[in-house]
Amino acid sequence: MGQNYCHPLRTLSASEICDAVSILKKSNKEHENSSFSYIYLEEPEKKLLKENTNLERFVKIVGVDQKSNGFEAEINLSKKELLKEEKISNKAGPTYTLAEIFKAIELTMGDKNYQKALEKRGIKDLSLIQIDPWPGGVFVNKNIKNGNRALKAISFLKDSEKDNAYARPIQGLIAHIDLTENRVVEIEDHGVVKVPEAHARYDKDGQESLRENPKEIVITQPEGVGFSVEDNLISWEGWQLRASIDPIEGLALHQVSLNERPIFYRAGLSDMVVPYGSSDPLHWWKAVHDGTEYGFGTMTNSLTLGCDCLGEIHYLDAHKLAFDGSVETIENAICIHEEDYGVQWKHNDSTQMGYNEVRRSRRLVVSSFATIGNYDYGIFWYLYLDGTIQLEIKLTGVVGISAYHEDIHKSGQDFKISPELASPIHQHLFNVRIDWDLDDGDNQLFETNVEPLPINNVNPEGTQFQAISSHLTKESEAQRNIAPEKSRTWKIVNPNKLNKVGSPTSYKILYGNTPTLLSNPDSPPGKRAAFAKHNIWATPFQNEERSGGGRHTVMHSGEGGLEEITAKDRNISECDLVTWLSFGVTHIPRPEDWPVMPVEYCGVHLIPVGFFDQNPTINLPPSCSSKSKSNK
Repeated sequence: MGQNYCHPLRTLSASEICDAVSILKKSNKEHENSSFSYIYLEEPEKKLLKENTNLERFVKIVGVDQKSNGFEAEINLSKKELLKEEKISNKAGPTYTLAEIFKAIELTMGDKNYQKALEKRGIKDLSLIQIDPWPGGVFVNKNIKNGNRALKAISFLKDSEKDNAYARPIQGLIAHIDLTENRVVEIEDHGVVKVPEAHARYDKDGQESLRENPKEIVITQPEGVGFSVEDNLISWEGWQLRASIDPIEGLALHQVSLNERPIFYRAGLSDMVVPYGSSDPLHWWKAVHDGTEYGFGTMTNSLTLGCDCLGEIHYLDAHKLAFDGSVETIENAICIHEEDYGVQWKHNDSTQMGYNEVRRSRRLVVSSFATIGNYDYGIFWYLYLDGTIQLEIKLTGVVGISAYHEDIHKSGQDFKISPELASPIHQHLFNVRIDWDLDDGDNQLFETNVEPLPINNVNPEGTQFQAISSHLTKESEAQRNIAPEKSRTWKIVNPNKLNKVGSPTSYKILYGNTPTLLSNPDSPPGKRAAFAKHNIWATPFQNEERSGGGRHTVMHSGEGGLEEITAKDRNISECDLVTWLSFGVTHIPRPEDWPVMPVEYCGVHLIPVGFFDQNPTINLPPSCSSKSKSNK
């Protein structure tokens, strides 16, 4: 292969993004004034990539033109030509751009009715106002014309430049901004509520005193790390995968294999929703799709060595398209490192005549963080020595806030987290799309439930129970929810690859305790985030089916989501299988969540079942560390 060769799944470089923007602007001069949402690599389908890795590079640029119309342009980077440009329906537009966010803040600040509402509250210094724009869809203001892009805006009052504005919400004041017409169409004012007085800075200088620093834990690997990285290709203990930052999904994994056996081709966060369950005027309308309305990847953090990641670290940078067409580099966007993970397996022979053996576990961690407004989300993928794959989402940041008022806030829906503040009940629901390639073939989906056997002659004492597996053959059959009382799990099966006991190789999908969407299924959030109605969906692969809520969700009503995708009830009995896994948390706020909430966790495990012929870690050598210390 020539010197210019790059793998089709290699992360987009800064120069490639610059070239794409230049090609687009030269082909259509009007884009000199467009506002760009994001750029993404058009990844080749797995069947094509298996046949040939020397492929041309294609990208798509998504944005909003000067008339506030969404567009998507496809570009062949290899031939440096614009292939096509299409308008995106105004009924379901692309992510908000930073230019639109700034515009909403500027229009709100300059609106006379907004200024009068502040004066009613005794606020005259606009320099201390913080405005947070929220999506204008779901419940669209009556003054927003059909097809126009819009944002809502809520406000907070800082006491000083370094103050935590979220501690002082301006209750009941909401601005509605028409981005297409560049104007504030309504200032919604539900009456004056006293602005809270207490501060809640979370930086070290904002604390009255700092506790004594815990003793340092030093993580070193004197012999070097156990993994290698080439471009975005990662190899570790038989595992091989690629990692990238998708502008919508954030951290995505590609071509995950173990001992040269494929497991899945791609996995990433297809969408998420944060529906609020309060009647508070400041919150009841919120149901933001953080990925498809703002973009996890475009909001990815630059990670800090020793803080976000601890130990011997390898970072991958990411490049993103800024709203003005320039390229921004997110340094340290992806963190890769190893962690000790306790005991892998252990047995002491109680007869005192056998072996007493223990082996230690470790895992490879591939992670990133994104900040969407007041919340911060960590996406952590863990690969284990025994073939287990774990996805863990870490939720932290600042909870949604209101100035507490007994006439506004209701028990069971709004929870006091300080004497002056209330936070509403809400959910964080994620959907992860996994494009399977288990053992290099078409796959099947089975559901397993454990049920007690009836009392009869062969089960006289009622002690027996059994696992019953059912083959799910249609999309409608695969719309399922967890059932802990039945120990319900699902298996991805390759029926054409058998292990030594004669069973097909498979991987199990195992959830912890996880909710589904609590909003009414027929409500606007229920229609827009239909993916969250079930914990699992399954479809036959179609390249354009990428997002559980629809690829473009700004101002949309559910177009392109999983209910629409599965409406034909296609056959999935044995196919190029895609699963859509929904999980999350229902957040009942507590005082301990203020001023920044401790991390809360949710996620899913993928566990080999008959993928190996025995415990794949049975041949691990003993590794009891002689450098450990004790009191003896």
